[in-house]
Amino acid sequence: MNIVVCIKQVPDSDKVTIDRETNRLNRAGVPSIINPFDENALEMALQLKDKHGGKITVISMGPPQAEEALRTALSHGADEAILISDRKFGGADTWATSYTITLALKKLADPVDLILFGKQAIDGDTAQVGPGVAHFFGVPMITYAKSCEVTENGFRVQQVTDHGYNVWDVEKPAALTVVKEANQLRMPSLKKKMAAKKAEIPVWGAEQLQPDETKIGLSGSPTKVNKVFAPPVKLNKEILSGEPADMVKELIYKLREKKVL
Repeated sequence: MNIVVCIKQVPDSDKVTIDRETNRLNRAGVPSIINPFDENALEMALQLKDKHGGKITVISMGPPQAEEALRTALSHGADEAILISDRKFGGADTWATSYTITLALKKLADPVDLILFGKQAIDGDTAQVGPGVAHFFGVPMITYAKSCEVTENGFRVQQVTDHGYNVWDVEKPAALTVVKEANQLRMPSLKKKMAAKKAEIPVWGAEQLQPDETKIGLSGSPTKVNKVFAPPVKLNKEILSGEPADMVKELIYKLREKKVL
């Protein structure tokens, strides 16, 4: 079984700032991590490999420093890694990103059985790239997957919903986005850490993927960020004082006065 896990290197959300001129994230000097939801996708792949065998390939699209995230994934147990990186891909929205990642999937030597993504990325929070890749690659997609079992013809997937969960049977190849509740990424071994440092990670750019250049990067992105701003801070707060029972009564009165209760 061949599993591909698509991961993204994201800036630590506690330290990120916005470039007001370009409306893009300032990544310089900001620590980067593997998108936390992608860790759950990777662990799901590792658990399936533990039980059924196969190969796990991790793919990331980003600048050259995204290689660090791929090496981290290798240290946790992935078998191979590929970096999609080219200045021509810079500024891509979710549509152009999905198109570009799909070209890499089609270039892989072995047929893909399962493509895994994190539920969403913590920097953009769109949750669009997984479904976008499934669309371009022409495979069924199940979002919010909590578990995945191999069946005779494909996979049985438990999908989290607002009111419980659904169980789906899907033929392979298929794609899933994985939720945080699914698992927790295992610790890397020292042996795999050392091997990951020495691993050769191929870089696929426009020359290797041969994209339609009207569909990549900033110019090929149908959506644009026109403005980024912080929501206004409202400071019309009121602090109550006195005995707890009296404050509760006063709070209830004020909430009713404002028709909140």
